[in-house]
Amino acid sequence: MRRRRMLFSLLLVAAAGMGAAGVPAAPRAQAAAATAPLDRVVPAPASVRPGGDPYTLTDRTGIRVPGGSAEARRIAGYLAGVLRPSTGYALPVTTRGSDGIVLRLGGRGTAGLGAEGYRIGSGSRAVTISAARPAGLFHGVQTLRQLLPTAVERRTEQAGPWRVAGGTITDTPRYAHRGAMLDVSRHFFTVAQVKRYIDELAMYKINRLHLHLSDDQGWRIALKSWPRLATYGGSTQVGGGPGGYYTKDDYRAIVRYAADRYLTVVPEIDMPGHTNAALASYAELNCNGQAPPLYTGTSVGFSSLCVPKKVTYDFIDDVIREIAALTPGRYLHIGGDEAHSTSHDDYVAFMDKVQPVVAKYGKTVIGWHQLTGAHPAKGAVAQYWGYDKTGAAERAQVADAARNGTRLILSPADRAYLDMKYDKNTPLGLSWAGYVDVRRSYDWDPGSYLQGAPADSVLGVEAPLWTETLKTSANLEYMAFPRLPGIAELGWSPAGTHDWGAYRERLAAQGPRWDALGIDYYHSPEVPWPAR
Repeated sequence: MRRRRMLFSLLLVAAAGMGAAGVPAAPRAQAAAATAPLDRVVPAPASVRPGGDPYTLTDRTGIRVPGGSAEARRIAGYLAGVLRPSTGYALPVTTRGSDGIVLRLGGRGTAGLGAEGYRIGSGSRAVTISAARPAGLFHGVQTLRQLLPTAVERRTEQAGPWRVAGGTITDTPRYAHRGAMLDVSRHFFTVAQVKRYIDELAMYKINRLHLHLSDDQGWRIALKSWPRLATYGGSTQVGGGPGGYYTKDDYRAIVRYAADRYLTVVPEIDMPGHTNAALASYAELNCNGQAPPLYTGTSVGFSSLCVPKKVTYDFIDDVIREIAALTPGRYLHIGGDEAHSTSHDDYVAFMDKVQPVVAKYGKTVIGWHQLTGAHPAKGAVAQYWGYDKTGAAERAQVADAARNGTRLILSPADRAYLDMKYDKNTPLGLSWAGYVDVRRSYDWDPGSYLQGAPADSVLGVEAPLWTETLKTSANLEYMAFPRLPGIAELGWSPAGTHDWGAYRERLAAQGPRWDALGIDYYHSPEVPWPAR
């Protein structure tokens, strides 16, 4: 009887083994379920043609860089740094061979992709990313990350398989400017924290980091010509904390790190209002010659540089000169919003004097949209932050400037401001522009948003993140995610792809990726997140 039972058990084991080897449909179905469709990415690609066999990464996969371009090799090294910890594979970067992961810079068929576009072709032997320029190759790498299982983002070895669906993606951006602003003045954020945010922006093809470096509560960049701006003006923050500032080397490190991820830093020195930190640092910048105390509250509109004083423009010349020398990008932001303590005539006179200083040091002016109430310089860009309650006359003023050649960046506060509360129960953020849920943040068209402004006047979109209530990286992430990817999609994807119903499904698929990356995001009830 014992022998009979043993024989029966052995037969069952053998039958199970034969079933696993001879009927692989179930494992294949599981693998197929784990393979992301080519169109389940954010931002939505311009063109997707699925079909053919998937590509599977193995321990024999290499990252090929035909031609050996130094820039392509650097991007290949970045990709290897993402993939090696989770896959456990060596993934050598080499110029030899034609299979594996291929990063191809230039060559046939890439000219039409422009400065930031890319093409991904996936088949059984290789997944190839092609681009005319390095930025496009890097953006293609971000799409490849989303086509792999979410576990690829973890920093410890995970189980595969690591498959990329078969087919072709061809992708180019709708707008040249796809920005995110980080306010480091209300609360100071370290170089490491800014770098973390840059990495998160790069995943969604954001290409501008607008740094709000000065405000009433803190001055965050050290300058040789006016050293107390940083040492004294940067010594505190909202609520009275210790504040902080970037040395020139710190700022250069941020600029380099952003450039390595194909983001251009746009520095902002807000003026003539939002200047209490500067006024407190140097008495001579005040009309009465008396320095006010440092400010740690959250009110706006009470401060102003002294428009008639010559020293004001000596100060501005020095500040712009030093910051321009540190900044390789073409733009320099001069603020200009909420200058309630500056008369209209003084405001116009001030902007007429400051804009040529920016041009003198080789930069193009960006200002908040109040700049259009003065005389925007030729080539200047106005950043619109109005919202539904903004008056018709103010909107018309911006639209009129756009018709006369001023380019626009759209950041409507009740759509794109990431510091607005999601709803009345949100523990962080503000609500002066109303509550901004995920759908409201996504469901608008930049091309037709501002009535009377020509569609071709829109340079792009930007998502500002003000930090009156935000103190940590987790705070930033909670307010930025899941709304930031939607703004990124409005900037990148063709208008015809914008559909809330489809987008919320693609956005939901990002949740496990953010979990793997340790991003502390808001679990909006509008989004059908996968079960955790």
